[in-house]
Amino acid sequence: MIDTFLLDAFHWSQLLQPQFYIEHGGLWLILFVVFAETGLFAGFFLPGDSLLFVAGIYSTNLANEVFPTGNEMMDLLVLLVMISTAGILGNSLGYWFGNKVGPAMYQWKENLLFKRHYLEQAHDFYEKHGGGAIIAARFIPIVRTFAPIVAGIVKMNASRFLLFNVIGSVAWVFSMLVGGHYLQKWILSQFGFDLKLHLEIIVLGIVLITTAPVIFKLIFNKKKTV
Repeated sequence: MIDTFLLDAFHWSQLLQPQFYIEHGGLWLILFVVFAETGLFAGFFLPGDSLLFVAGIYSTNLANEVFPTGNEMMDLLVLLVMISTAGILGNSLGYWFGNKVGPAMYQWKENLLFKRHYLEQAHDFYEKHGGGAIIAARFIPIVRTFAPIVAGIVKMNASRFLLFNVIGSVAWVFSMLVGGHYLQKWILSQFGFDLKLHLEIIVLGIVLITTAPVIFKLIFNKKKTV
């Protein structure tokens, strides 16, 4: 049965669809995705924001996998604690990796893509805005994968990093879970529109919202340099 699914039903595009993880792995797979997206280089393409938002819509089902509570607030709390912990551990791994490879990077030969002063600029940036950068990076796809690694490379203070790592992870997970849960509840009661039947709309909306600031920044900077 598993072989049939892997050979006949699976397509790589499903890795970009939040419902794939919920249907085929549930909460445990969500924990791995959040950990990988924030702690492993290869996790940058995973659907963190939309996955958590959809997880909020399915919060009761997911919480029941590990700790049935019979209370929607407790269901959200269970998910918040477990997923936030996965995010904190993922960022910590990224920081540790960056911290280990950082010293060697200062000895790298400079080329078109790498300049030693890039590291110095990043160090100054994290010294000045490090806390805010770590928190803000949680809400920006791709950036959240590499922000902790860069923080480790430039030797951001470990205690300071941990503090903002925790704050950022909890804020990110809380906002996505609660947003998905209560938007589903409100729209269903007010309009009879079940978001579970139209998840593609949710995914598209979240992708547009989370990537719009990055696209705007790129366009704005390009115009300034012209």
